[in-house]
Amino acid sequence: MSILAYYRYYYDVTYLLVIIGAILSMIASARVNGTFSRYSRVQSRTGMTGAQTARRILDRNGLQSVKIEHIHGNLTDHYDPRSKVLRLSDATYGAASVAAVGVAAHECGHAVQDNEGYEPLRIRSKMAPAANFGSRFGLPIFMMGLIFGMNEILMQIGIWVFLLAVLFQLVTLPVEFDASRRALAMLTDYGILGEQEVEGSRKVLKAAAMTYVAAAAAAILNLLRLVLLARRNDRD
Repeated sequence: MSILAYYRYYYDVTYLLVIIGAILSMIASARVNGTFSRYSRVQSRTGMTGAQTARRILDRNGLQSVKIEHIHGNLTDHYDPRSKVLRLSDATYGAASVAAVGVAAHECGHAVQDNEGYEPLRIRSKMAPAANFGSRFGLPIFMMGLIFGMNEILMQIGIWVFLLAVLFQLVTLPVEFDASRRALAMLTDYGILGEQEVEGSRKVLKAAAMTYVAAAAAAILNLLRLVLLARRNDRD
């Protein structure tokens, strides 16, 4: 890579956009960890664990065929629409806290979305392979454009490939917000949590949602930076 290209990519003023995105992500991550930790110390009045909560919600929605599995990790909870399996992490599966119950209900929200054919979830699932490709190779392709003498074609390809990852982040937002909305409603309607307890779960899920917002913002800022660098190359 030429010294000029190296400088433009790593030390250009547009790198501030990457720094801002990273800061937003760190703030969101710290907030969700702090909020979860706080409400993980608040036990639910029913004493139901995350796994028990998930089973009740799934059964009430006619999803007896959806399995619940215990996975290791912290906040690695997720629903797999391909295998119809809901996986709960160490901090959720066997815990009877307001935080654990809220997270388990949120993942059940995704299972209900899948069962109802919720369109944004279907779109996200179809986009996942392309988004993974864009996330992995968008920036490297753009970098190759810099390495090979500011090759405009490669830079444009890199931008369009990275755009796939950005679109995935944007589609994820309504999916996550809707799952949280469903979760809080079900926790109330099914009598799993009391009114004050639901408020605690709401704060946990809101903090978790902000991590997706921050991720989308960081992706957009990265995309904007690539566009600015490409346009600067055109002017030069």
